[in-house]
Amino acid sequence: MMKKVTKAIFPVAGLGTRFLPATKSIPKEIMTLVDRPLIQYAIDEARAAGIKEFIFVTARGKSALEDYFDIAPELENTLRKKGKTELLQNLKSTNMDSGQIAYIRQNKALGLGHAVWCARRLLGNEPFAVILPDDVIAAEKPCLQQMIEAHAETGGNMVAAMEVPPEMASSYGVLDVREDMGSVVSVKGMVEKPAVNEAPSNLAVIGRYILTPDIMRNLNRAKSGAGGEIQLTDAIAEEIATSDNVYGFRFRGQRYDCGSKAGFLHATVAFGLAREDLRGEFSQFLDQMTATKNAAQ
Repeated sequence: MMKKVTKAIFPVAGLGTRFLPATKSIPKEIMTLVDRPLIQYAIDEARAAGIKEFIFVTARGKSALEDYFDIAPELENTLRKKGKTELLQNLKSTNMDSGQIAYIRQNKALGLGHAVWCARRLLGNEPFAVILPDDVIAAEKPCLQQMIEAHAETGGNMVAAMEVPPEMASSYGVLDVREDMGSVVSVKGMVEKPAVNEAPSNLAVIGRYILTPDIMRNLNRAKSGAGGEIQLTDAIAEEIATSDNVYGFRFRGQRYDCGSKAGFLHATVAFGLAREDLRGEFSQFLDQMTATKNAAQ
């Protein structure tokens, strides 16, 4: 019987240099998209998918992440005394029960594959998810939940994929498709950042994975790959070669690259307009900005 996916790894050890100077003092994952930090969107998605254990791979200077998921008794008491029950409820949604969350240090920046490998002793012999908080996905049904439902049918390893324009494929890892079955595709290869016009498909891998324990064994043997780092894609490619059990999943939703400034701004506008309490005032402001720009031209 296939084991359920109940554990997820969140690689959050990066320095966030694209967002300096803001990230000099706060982790990038704590930066707020409307009124929730990026990491909260990732945690909420994982919870909706049935994840019970949350593993953070962190680094020096990330203590604010640990504080964020801890209880805040003084703040909660203040809100309770002032009768601010809605704010109190929102605050409690950020708390994590003791034992639900674990923090592992990645002492050297050796890549995504190495970050995942750092969590090996907490996973046991069962499949696990990997969520990159930089990728925020707006979807009616959360992306990871879609993937776990599909994974129950396929087993093996699964990567989230989205269709991109051919000229953008060189910015992603791209799937070489063996068989297209609609939402799910079987994969015969992965090409990391192919040259323009050399991409085997337009299906780009984004930051959601469901992986088997064999991936950890592959990472144990891994050597440095592109950029002198241990690449997760190399470990997945080894599974394609030896076990033929890798699938891509076309998720239903809109992905925002919040690891870039432009992507973060796109997400801010999209999530702001999606909020009923903000939509009217915010859309009016955007209309005024557009009108002013057009008038200036």
